Amino acid sequence: MITFFRKFIRFMHSLIMKMIRSFTFRISFFMVFAITVLNVLAGGIMAILYQTPLGEKMGLTPLTLTIIVLAFSYVSTATFSIIFNRNITLPLRKLTQLTKEIENGNYDVDVSGITNFFTAKTDIGALVDAFGDMTQELSSTEIFRKDFIHNFSHEFKTPIISISGFAKQLYKGNLTKEQQNEFVKIIMDESNHLANMSSNVLLLSKLENQEIITDKETFSLDEQLRTCMLLFEEQWSAKNINIDMEDLEEIEYYQNPDLLSHVWMNILGNAVKFTPEYGTISVKCSRANDSIYVSIADNGIGMDKETSTHIFEKFYQGDTSHATSGNGLGLSLVKRIVTMMNGRISVTSAKEKGSTFIVSLPITN
Repeated sequence: MITFFRKFIRFMHSLIMKMIRSFTFRISFFMVFAITVLNVLAGGIMAILYQTPLGEKMGLTPLTLTIIVLAFSYVSTATFSIIFNRNITLPLRKLTQLTKEIENGNYDVDVSGITNFFTAKTDIGALVDAFGDMTQELSSTEIFRKDFIHNFSHEFKTPIISISGFAKQLYKGNLTKEQQNEFVKIIMDESNHLANMSSNVLLLSKLENQEIITDKETFSLDEQLRTCMLLFEEQWSAKNINIDMEDLEEIEYYQNPDLLSHVWMNILGNAVKFTPEYGTISVKCSRANDSIYVSIADNGIGMDKETSTHIFEKFYQGDTSHATSGNGLGLSLVKRIVTMMNGRISVTSAKEKGSTFIVSLPITN
């Protein structure tokens, strides 16, 4: 991702340089034209003063007139050049310097002060503002990249260490039957965790490089939601969670059922995981206008604003202690699938009040 942005920065640098060269050529032509007009005007004034009695009345000799005209031409040209340099050329050259900084990996650049009162509302000002927004986005992406590497390493390293430790204990022996069974179960669980994470990484990587969804067929959307919920029956039954699926409208939908199943399994799995004993999970499905809306709500632990803002990012987990199982890929996968289906997903949540995920999908595909 960072390689892509660096290529983009090089492109921006090249584009700005081309703009400078092209812009400078056109402005230089305009400057030559303007200076020529000023000189012609000055020469005309000199001719009028020299050829008419006005010059004699003012006591101006030909030499004095020549000096005045040359001084006027010099001052006007210098003034025009200074204004042009401060308002046009200088901002573009500063942007060029900043692109070199970004290309070298320094995303903490400041674009304030590049424009002034005269250029803030012009195309130059718009370019500087867009450049500033881009640098902020790049800085956020760099932070996310570092977090991604840290979290990815943690998610793989932790279960591997756990598997290795319990396998050594089994190899040494001298364990009771209960201990052996417990250690074997832990190894199985951690292995499944790694397998699921690998599968999600591969699927997400595949979908990020895919734009067209294939293998579509007509299926019952409401029945699919019920089936997905039944797959978690053991978990929600153990916690005595109340499941409300009364408001499921019968909908025949044409889409890839396997991909859409990933969406419901991830959201429902999180709802079951984070809803406490005797809690409630509500699932609704309905048509409205040209879209289908699926709402999955729970009254579990909920999320703060910071978590809900980043919840769809890869490997992001609101639980930084990693006390709960998960790899932070599920909702990234959900977001990508919904986006590929030209749909939208949103979440509203509050701490200790639960979360509500709403998925909207177009009726026609």
